[in-house]
Amino acid sequence: MGTEGNPTPGRFSHCTLLANAEAYNPDTLDLYQDPEANQYWFACFNEMVLKFERQALASQSKDATAAARAQSFREHCTQMLVQLQEGKRQSDTLGIRNLLEVIESALRKFGFDDPWKEQKTIENRASIDMLNQRLLQLDNIICRRERWAEIVRGVLAGNMFDWGAQAVTKILETNNGFGLQQALNRIQKRPWLIDDLDGWLDKMEHEPPHKCATIFTDNAGIDFVLGIVPLVRELLKRDTKVLLCATLNPAINDITYSELVRAIVECCEECDILRDAYSKNHRLLLFGNDQIGPCLDFRMLSKDLSEAIEQNNVDLLIIVGMARALHTNLYAKFVCETLKLAVVKNEWLAKRLGGETFSVVCKYER
Repeated sequence: MGTEGNPTPGRFSHCTLLANAEAYNPDTLDLYQDPEANQYWFACFNEMVLKFERQALASQSKDATAAARAQSFREHCTQMLVQLQEGKRQSDTLGIRNLLEVIESALRKFGFDDPWKEQKTIENRASIDMLNQRLLQLDNIICRRERWAEIVRGVLAGNMFDWGAQAVTKILETNNGFGLQQALNRIQKRPWLIDDLDGWLDKMEHEPPHKCATIFTDNAGIDFVLGIVPLVRELLKRDTKVLLCATLNPAINDITYSELVRAIVECCEECDILRDAYSKNHRLLLFGNDQIGPCLDFRMLSKDLSEAIEQNNVDLLIIVGMARALHTNLYAKFVCETLKLAVVKNEWLAKRLGGETFSVVCKYER
């Protein structure tokens, strides 16, 4: 649904949860002010374009025009990246968000709507088959604090399954048996790079439940089904209403709104708590957000989502994944409690933040 250029007037609005909408800057890095970041990320994106070209071609392998369109996609992206790096720009700042938008817009422009669609369908189906087992595993943890710690670890381990991250792609392409348990073993042991888990656990153990949580999801498959769904269910068990948000437009292997709806319907068949919240008492509501690319700009939320956040008096915001919680919004301030969860799947960024690849960010702000 997203188009290049200016958004339709009135389709977007800024999020009322922002502490200061005027001062808000979604981007963690400014590539125009940071020569080292500029050099690294433009090289990284030039490589990424080649990977996306291969994926685009593979996704339409039976189409005789696909090879020429994939080549045009690559040439267009390369040209755009050169222009941006040389500073021929429309804005004073440049974030990784903008580079990701270039790639996703170009995929649509050359007829590759959702190159990871088939992959996502396979991963969602396989993950839903494992959901019951994961929920039983969590329900068997009697201590509330320990159970919440495991749920957060599950979200973080699920966040490893990102086809946009080179470090992870190498693992996924060479190891078919890499699942949630393997990811749990692979992520950083505590103390984490940013480790506010104890503050979050204190809240969940000793204080009243939140009224309403808004969760921005990330990848399809294990990330969503075995990471986010158990988190949603545990909040619902506390009588917290949940607004669950996904991107309307395809972006790498992120779960899209239409896929979110299908996945939740199937997850409801595995769990009465989810089914009742979704179908009966409408305490689980699903929303699409109409931005291009996997990042998140709280100045440009879809209007219905913005209105729902305001009307439901949201007092907890959960942002998941590198694009939404690290490339954007790492330093953003909100008027409600915020939990930012991500695994740093890029070595350069991990080092810049003072850690190593697969370091964990668990940032809880009261």
